[in-house]
Amino acid sequence: MYNMVKDTPISEIILRKYERPYGIEKRDLIKKICLSLGLLQPGDSRDVIVDILQVLTESQKEKKKLDSIEIGKRVEELRKKENLEIKGVAESNIRRQLKRLRDLMIIEKNNNLYCLSEFESLNKIFEDKIEKFIVQPSIERIKEYLKELDN
Repeated sequence: MYNMVKDTPISEIILRKYERPYGIEKRDLIKKICLSLGLLQPGDSRDVIVDILQVLTESQKEKKKLDSIEIGKRVEELRKKENLEIKGVAESNIRRQLKRLRDLMIIEKNNNLYCLSEFESLNKIFEDKIEKFIVQPSIERIKEYLKELDN
């Protein structure tokens, strides 16, 4: 009997490998992380997600949760300080980017306040959430398809 396989993925992630991160400025380092996790496309000029993630990593050190308006203000300040165009700082876009970070389990939202998941480091979040709950199960499922093909 033929079973129809749905084309809608249960989860999805893009991973990219770049050169080793030596002597990189903080914003460029966060940008590479966003590129590596598929949150940014290579050559993408719309990179406000980099600033959002930077704001959240800085607030994580203080164990402080921020609402989307405060995140937007801090993003705007960061972009001005870096002499970057003030693009993508509309609250609707900030919320859209926050949703993308939530979908990847990098950040969490409680009572409209955002922070890195459980105030953990990005490294720990990657290991505990992305690697264990997205990457590894995806690899296992691909192997199931490959084994089925061999049968």
